[in-house]
This record gives sequence, structure tokens and C-alpha cells, in this order.
Amino acid sequence: MSVLHLLGSGGDGGAETYFVDLVTALHRAGVAEACAIRAHAARTTALAEAGVVSQTFGFGGPLDLLTRPRIATWGRRMDAKVIVAWMNRAGRHTPAGPWKRVGRLGGYYSLKYYRGFDHLVGNTRDIVDWVIAQGWPATQVSCIPNFAGGPDETAPVSRASLDTPEGVPLLLGMGRLHDAKAHDVSLKALTQIPEAYLWIAGAGPLEDKLKAMAGALGVADRVRFLGWRQDASALYRAADVCLFPSRFEPLGNVVIQAWANGLPVVAANSQGPGALIRDGQDGFLVPVDDADALAERTRALLADPMLGIRLIQNGHARVEAEFSEAAVVEEWRSLFSRLGEG
Repeated sequence: MSVLHLLGSGGDGGAETYFVDLVTALHRAGVAEACAIRAHAARTTALAEAGVVSQTFGFGGPLDLLTRPRIATWGRRMDAKVIVAWMNRAGRHTPAGPWKRVGRLGGYYSLKYYRGFDHLVGNTRDIVDWVIAQGWPATQVSCIPNFAGGPDETAPVSRASLDTPEGVPLLLGMGRLHDAKAHDVSLKALTQIPEAYLWIAGAGPLEDKLKAMAGALGVADRVRFLGWRQDASALYRAADVCLFPSRFEPLGNVVIQAWANGLPVVAANSQGPGALIRDGQDGFLVPVDDADALAERTRALLADPMLGIRLIQNGHARVEAEFSEAAVVEEWRSLFSRLGEG
């Protein structure tokens, strides 16, 4: 076994979804690998169906003294040459050993969890620059973006299945129900697009608050809270516009996925989307927390189908050039090769 991936999160979110996507893609490309994960039935099943060996570990808090040595034992049994730690909890439990340790950063994580690691990978150039600014050697950090999964073989989600009329403009919001994702801004914008419906796919602590807000704004009858979904591609392909008003977003994987699935995007100009989107060319950027601007840009897209097509075409070109599975997998393979030679 060559590469051992560690994921200490037991929740559902964009990073956890991409973990399975990348591990599966690497496996398809012939990378010998296994996964050490926290107990999560759906994730275990997804990895097994992809043909990837996995084993569950505790990944507890600071008092968990067993996970690290147990992973070390399993890593030696699997003949691991590289261990990739996904996020801080995995970093904390990554054992030293006869392997190279790599931290995969999808945000501005505390680097204390990666002391002694051989290499860090940030999924945006800004994260990489930030890591170097913290004193990390530039030769020991790489930028490898997320790849976008294109349309799958499933049909778009039926509007009727979610009590949504045919023929009405359909807006899609993706992401955890958390303040950082700013779904409240989308709800406020919806009040200015009276003919549109909004699907919000995600789970999180603000569900009750957002539902109450939708009621107070008078839009509850046009909002569908979908919970956590495994059919993202089918959702993207069912909608007309993707709304992504995140207040804080290091990357903005939703933008890349929308491009790959042919959906125009209106996003807040937070860090990740602001670096990704070329405003007016492959998407629209609006100020953070500006529901009026979000509504205005969305109405412009709905009123001009050719504008939407142009944004979709340019977004697809960005995916092909920068965020394809083949290109990203090759970057990871190259990194593993270099580390194995070091």
C-alpha cells in the first residue's frame, strides 16, 4: 500500500464529499491507497463501492491516546509510503513513521496540527501564500485545486418531487446551514424575485432559524429545505441559477461544480469565489451581505438566457483547463512520486 488518507471528521460537508471524490479518482487512476476514517456508515459504503479499503478509528479529542498508535500499526501493515491528513483532527492524529506526512488544507487551518509534516497542500493559491507567510518553507508547500465532477448519468431532480412548479425560475443554494454560508442573504434576495423558487441543499445548526426567517419574510411557500444530499449533480442540472453568497469561503467548490454541471453562478465576492470567478465572464460577483445586488444579478440572468449560456460556456472552459479530474489527479500523483523519491 502506498498512500494512506486520514479523515477525522464524522460529519457531512464539502470537504468530506471531496475526500471521497478524490480518493475514488486516485483509485481509478491506479494509485494504491487506503483510508483511515472516523465512523460514518455512508462514507464507509461509498469507499467500499469504489473499491477502496478503509478502517475506522476513534479520532477523538486531546485525551484520545489510542488513535495515533493504532493508525501507525495499520499504516505499517499497509506498507504506507505517504500519509495524507485531511483537516486538523486528522493532522493531530497523524503518526510519525517510515512515511512522508502531507497535510491537505482546504482553509486557513492552524498549522500547529502539522508540525513535523513533510509537505502541505493548499487547494487555492491564496492558502498557499498564507502558509508560506506563516513561515512554512516554500519548497514544502504546493497548490493543488479541487477538481469538478461533471454531469453524471442520473436525470435532473424532478421539480414535482420537491413540490416545485414547472416553468418557474429555480434557484439553488448549496452548503451547510451555517452563518458563513449566508443562506439568509439568499432568502432576502428571494423577496425581490417573486416568481422564483429556491432549493437549499445542506444540513446544519441554523435550519430552524432559516425556516423561521423564510416564514417571516413571506417566502416560505417558495423555499424547499432539502437537507444533506448525495445527488449534487442532479440538483445543479435541475436549477436555473446557483446562488452562492458565502460570507467566508476559502475555495468555493460550489462554483467549480456549478460550472461543470452547466449552471450559471452569482456569488458573493468572498475570498474563494472572488479568486475563482472572472466577474461578468464566467459568473457574477456581488458584495458580501448584499441581498439587493444578489437579487439584481439573478434577475439579469433570468431575463437574458443568452447571457447565462455565455457564462456557462466560459465556466466549462475554465473547468477543462484548470479543474478537470485528470489534471488534478496527475498533480497528486506527481507529488506522491516526488515524496517517495525524497
